[in-house]
Amino acid sequence: MNKYSFKNDYSEGAHPNIIKVLSETNFLQTEGYSQDIFCKKAAEIIKSYLQNDDVDIHFVTGGTQANLIMISSILRPYEAVISADTGHINVHEAGAIENCGHKIITIDSTDGKLYPEQIIEVLDKHTDEHMVKPKAVYISNSTETGTVYKLKELQNISNICKQHNLYLVLDGARIASAIVSSKSNLTLQDIAEYCDIFTIGGTKNGAMLGEAIVICNENFKEDFRYNIKQKGGLIAKGRILGIQFLELFKNNLYYDLARHANDMSFLIADELKKLGVNFLYPVESNQIFPILDNKLINYLLEKFEFYIWEKLDENTSAIRIVTSWATDEKSVKKFIEEVKSFLTKIN
Repeated sequence: MNKYSFKNDYSEGAHPNIIKVLSETNFLQTEGYSQDIFCKKAAEIIKSYLQNDDVDIHFVTGGTQANLIMISSILRPYEAVISADTGHINVHEAGAIENCGHKIITIDSTDGKLYPEQIIEVLDKHTDEHMVKPKAVYISNSTETGTVYKLKELQNISNICKQHNLYLVLDGARIASAIVSSKSNLTLQDIAEYCDIFTIGGTKNGAMLGEAIVICNENFKEDFRYNIKQKGGLIAKGRILGIQFLELFKNNLYYDLARHANDMSFLIADELKKLGVNFLYPVESNQIFPILDNKLINYLLEKFEFYIWEKLDENTSAIRIVTSWATDEKSVKKFIEEVKSFLTKIN
């Protein structure tokens, strides 16, 4: 029996439009190392979405690589980055940042976000050269708990960073899901205005692979390609990345795919809420964390794949459901039906 997977948003290959264009351009000869016509056109169209011609855009293959390149490039050896304890750089990157010599100063977060007062608290504790120097603030949007930043929240963090001469780095692996969320009022233009450097994720929103690094701070632009090369991110066939982003940003496809992912997660969440199900974190994007009875979880695991996120007590656990640009609505409805069927049997 094949189980339908809600484990992540990159189980599928790539959107058919991307496959089609990759095939159609397969025998066209281009320059290497992202100097090709596709990467250049993709950078221009992204700039038009950002409404900002003063940014530099570089394409790399994945999220961990992008975070590593960004943070290691902008920090001096004794400087550190502040992150929520749930942050991807802290939990899911095998110590990549620390391996470059930069400490991650973690902050306990109840919702995956950082807040200005927490950043100030870190700064107050790091006062002299006997400690690492906090220099960058890392946030992700959407966060690892599926929550999204509002415009005012980003502005507040940006203001604190500017007041204390900190860099603001945003991990946008799921930035599309965050932007189209009904719970958010942020735009790509806002992010480019308030962040020093950030990523626009492709891997988790319809691309076969790829992230775009957007550099807003003039001080980071010079020689950035050296950093990409040194960290193994400057691939010879960079055209593969450019073609995909060029296609994603045609006719709003990038946002349409994310909107579908969100619609599917909200469909599940709304139906579960009707059944009295609570959630570990607010439902705001394509990652949701319903709290279910362990017996129900075991029943569902016979038919679907998903992660058990956190055991809450002897009887209940929070699971993580992730929907994608390609999530099948029939499978979503089947998941809901199975939950209802189980609850009907035990009640």
